[in-house]
Amino acid sequence: MSYAADSGVCLDRILASTDLSALTKKDAATFTRRLKAHFPRLFEKYTFVYGHQYDCYFHLQKLVELLRDGLKSRKPALKALDSQRLKTPLWYRDEEQVGMACYVDLMGPTLNDLHEKIPYFKALGVTYVHLMPLYDAPKGDSDGGYAVSDYRKVNPSLGTVKDLEKLTAALQKEGINVVLDFVFNHTSDEHAWAKAALSGDKQYQDYYYLFDDRSIPDQYEHTLREIFPQVRRGSFTFNEAMEKWVWTTFNSFQWDLNYSNPEVFNAITSEMLFLANLGCAALRLDALAFIWKEMGTNCENQEKAHVLIQAFNCCLQIVAPAVVFKSEAIVHPDEVLKYIDKDECQLSYNPLLMALLWNSLATRKTRLLTNSMKKSFAISDDCTWVNYVRCHDDIGWTFDDAVASELGINSFDHRYFLNQFYTGRFEGSFANGVPFAENPSNGDCRVCGSLASLCGLEGAIEANDPQAIDEAVKRMLLLYGITFSIGGIPLLYSSDEIAKLNDYSYRLDETKSHDDRWVNRIAVHSEDTALALGTTTPENEAQTASLQVFEGLKQMIAIRKQHAIFGQSKTHILDTDNQHCFAFLRENTEGQKLLVICNFSEHPQSLHRSLLATLKQSASKDLLTDETVDMESSPLELAPYQQMWLQPV
Repeated sequence: MSYAADSGVCLDRILASTDLSALTKKDAATFTRRLKAHFPRLFEKYTFVYGHQYDCYFHLQKLVELLRDGLKSRKPALKALDSQRLKTPLWYRDEEQVGMACYVDLMGPTLNDLHEKIPYFKALGVTYVHLMPLYDAPKGDSDGGYAVSDYRKVNPSLGTVKDLEKLTAALQKEGINVVLDFVFNHTSDEHAWAKAALSGDKQYQDYYYLFDDRSIPDQYEHTLREIFPQVRRGSFTFNEAMEKWVWTTFNSFQWDLNYSNPEVFNAITSEMLFLANLGCAALRLDALAFIWKEMGTNCENQEKAHVLIQAFNCCLQIVAPAVVFKSEAIVHPDEVLKYIDKDECQLSYNPLLMALLWNSLATRKTRLLTNSMKKSFAISDDCTWVNYVRCHDDIGWTFDDAVASELGINSFDHRYFLNQFYTGRFEGSFANGVPFAENPSNGDCRVCGSLASLCGLEGAIEANDPQAIDEAVKRMLLLYGITFSIGGIPLLYSSDEIAKLNDYSYRLDETKSHDDRWVNRIAVHSEDTALALGTTTPENEAQTASLQVFEGLKQMIAIRKQHAIFGQSKTHILDTDNQHCFAFLRENTEGQKLLVICNFSEHPQSLHRSLLATLKQSASKDLLTDETVDMESSPLELAPYQQMWLQPV
């Protein structure tokens, strides 16, 4: 029998024994219709992972009951949104979409306080806000909230679940979607499941990877990489209370979930649906590359990791089809692309673009950026990139070594140069960054720092150098200008929009001092937003630069929203005749075009007009300056760090 036939028989049996009486007549019809539409795929994925287990059918039936309960709990307004989004499934690809990621305590400091920031979001032009992990977590070090103790409880210091629902509704009323984190690779060791395991409950011990001795962990360790070698070595932690070794990929207090157990899949699906029913438009899948463990591999990007995410996607389509997945796969570019599919993750962070924008800024050369984007930027029309410049995390240089080699670049040496440059160890560097996760074995590291400090504003202010300050501002606007125009959803990281400098105060906090990523987790205070909104005036060079960046970003966002070419369009990466310049063409089905050209150098650069022939017009308008540009006289001159958004006239 085929999968479809098998799934049909299975579904008939499950429906025959599933009580739908708690659902309204309309919801029961909706549930049955969606289940019949998506169950064949769910059955295929679920049985691929768990079909060899004797109790697979039992767990599949329990999963259907969880889905029924999820739909029952979904509010009428969210069900209406489901219907609306099913009619406009590519809503996330339009030119209106602009995101911001922020920690509640650094922007609020509570959920209720964030209501006052809604005018700030709207003034800038933000249409979705990603609220970084806000769930209950261990006191002290919780990996920035990514060690979740209870998915259904907001961290008491931030508010309550009711406060979150109230904020989500208020933001939606103003046209702003909410994105939440789905932290599903691990829980904290204070989660109820972990506590039950600690108490000796065998059922919950099977929720995690626990080992009586080092024999099996040692076999896995041969092929695993260390994520935070500056904190601890290896991927396993000995728990004295249980006298067992626990798989802890990231930190000793973050226990990896055992997805070879179907109970774990079902349990985490229930948590996922609870989060979806809070009213979010998207769930960011944290550390999704790590969820499946396979002996003899690096336990990253395994086939069954993809299958499990596709199964989660099926569950959402049945209960909350308005919600989409956002992939956080900070892995090799070829592996990133494998998560991007309408049946897996409709949105994906673009770590390659992020890393290579910083690379081009340091080298003043764009050949690695151009060649890499030619290879890896194009994705399915059903999906979209989330393009970012900075985030709460570090910068890792995850470019494709094969592409670098084709250009004669030694990848190891080049990463070493970038680390030296952005940590200020390279002579002539403009950056003030902090090394993160330096490996004592090989000296490798990653880089932390705020947008402004990495772009040179911190050093320029210290040197009281007006020209250097101006160049730093231009660098910031250049990086974000590309994310606004290249195709996808641009994502601002809070504090970038007002050019906040590194915050070194974390070094005085014993719960944070070991984690240098806190240098770029920066509070946005009421005086900052007041300055940005024009209710106060700048009093020093830092505030002047802050206002310049805010106004520059605000202008670019407004332009983006006025032109459909920034939405559902194709992007073609172009070669230029100047190694310091980057260019791409946007084209949509309406025949509209946009040519973007950028100078990554602090010196003026020239381009032959042949590049402009891609627009097939004798003149164009630069949307950023509203100036007409002659397309035929040569050459075209670009000022230091200038970008042009050229539209035919």
